[in-house]
Amino acid sequence: MPKASTSGSTARKSRSDTRAGRPRRKAFVSGKKKQNTIKSTTFSDHQGRALFSGVVRPGRMHDQTAVRTESIAEQFRLHPGVHAEVDSGYQGLAKEFPSQVSAPPKKPAQDSSDGDKRAWREARRRQSSARIVVEHTNAEYKQWHPLQHYTGRREDYGQTHLAIAGLVSDRAARRTTRRLTSTELVPVRATAC
Repeated sequence: MPKASTSGSTARKSRSDTRAGRPRRKAFVSGKKKQNTIKSTTFSDHQGRALFSGVVRPGRMHDQTAVRTESIAEQFRLHPGVHAEVDSGYQGLAKEFPSQVSAPPKKPAQDSSDGDKRAWREARRRQSSARIVVEHTNAEYKQWHPLQHYTGRREDYGQTHLAIAGLVSDRAARRTTRRLTSTELVPVRATAC
């Protein structure tokens, strides 16, 4: 069995131009941001290196829909050793692949007990700690001005994003990797009996 690798996925929104009268403008208006947005999906490894960034789509499209249309969900079927830490937009993917995909737990109901709310906060904190490398990778894209407030044509955003994704990936490849601490017990010195 191949060694399981942990990757993360997150969708990042970039604001796009807001000129009135643009055809198909409504498809790009995000319900959350209340403005024109373009989303892209990013995958990184457990070291915070970008593995893939793409699947550029209108901001109105849900993350789960993009995963289905781009056949990313099918990759979990084909590669059962791959594990992913995802954000709350991919909860359906976590339900479909519970042993491979970890998503934040759903918030308990308003009338639930204090113990359930505390357990939810702790589970959410643990999941956020596991996903922090994904968010740091995502932040690398936000450092590039063209992606902070994109003012070009929507049709050209994909090429701009992929060009910057290549630069981010190259920068991450040159970084020294962080060693994961081992939980194995290692004898400090050999003892003679």
